[in-house]
Amino acid sequence: MTDAQPVYTGPERILSGMQPTGGLHLGNYLGALKWWVELQNSGAECFYCVVDMHAITVAVDPATLPDNTRRAAAAYLAAGVDPERSAVFAQSAVTAHAELAWIFQCVARLGWLERMTQFKDKAGKDAERASVGLFTYPVLQAADILIYKATHVPVGEDQKQHLELSRDVAARFNRDFGRGEAVFPLPEPVIQSAGARIMSLKDGTAKMSKSDPSDNARINLDDDADAIARKIRKARTDPEPLPGSVEELETRPEAKNLVAIYAALTGTSAQAVLDEFGGEGFGVFKPKLADAAVEFVAPISEEYARLKADPAELDRILEAGADRAREAAAPVIAEARRLVGYWNA
Repeated sequence: MTDAQPVYTGPERILSGMQPTGGLHLGNYLGALKWWVELQNSGAECFYCVVDMHAITVAVDPATLPDNTRRAAAAYLAAGVDPERSAVFAQSAVTAHAELAWIFQCVARLGWLERMTQFKDKAGKDAERASVGLFTYPVLQAADILIYKATHVPVGEDQKQHLELSRDVAARFNRDFGRGEAVFPLPEPVIQSAGARIMSLKDGTAKMSKSDPSDNARINLDDDADAIARKIRKARTDPEPLPGSVEELETRPEAKNLVAIYAALTGTSAQAVLDEFGGEGFGVFKPKLADAAVEFVAPISEEYARLKADPAELDRILEAGADRAREAAAPVIAEARRLVGYWNA
């Protein structure tokens, strides 16, 4: 959308979330959760939801979804998200997400969604059998963001296209219904610095993923020391020793990934890692990486286990977060209903 927009002057807010599909892993922590914790100190109001509505766009076992939602919330908290400072809640507990999503489906255009590359990736060759929800997923994502009038969204590179659609939806709504006012902000992406993209331990060209069929491809936040050491020992590498410069890693994705993980865990740079280990083989480097990973994950894992063992406390936190989110969403959906002309709005 290129039309000139009136300036949005509302408060700064941050929204992000993850699906409750499988346990969270080191890539989720280093690429998102660690960052969410830092954003709590930015002065902005933070909303961190477990996006269980998005989860059902593909086949999911209804019997496991509530516990998976609790587990995801436990991971947020174990990572350091503070429910006193940030609203932690299940997306489905705030029905305004779904109501605004319908309004936005009537604002978004089919061509916008047809350009979404993630649908093509997820649906594969059998797109006609994919759920309509998977196709309109980005519109619900726009509603997730804009129901709180979030001004900033921490995203990875693979989500930038979805955020651009959220901006298009907000701009279109403002133009069609805003009566000259910036009803919704055009949310800005907040891209984490390079080095936070953690790849699979089995394939250095693919992101570390909850959905990977091999558990050895990721380090889970609830893995014990033996599991972490075993996975790093089995991590895919090449036969060459580590080089002396980061430029030499560009054609060696698995080596580059392990160096990036070590750098992230120890708070240093990839070049500093190579300054220490350049010329060494993986037989020397992997044990050091395993020690760093065990030391880093242990306190998170312990807190994660404690939280998962207390579902009643997790439910209390999720309900309190949902109350805060509903309170923030209520005036926004009321305004949207009134502006689109709903009866008795």
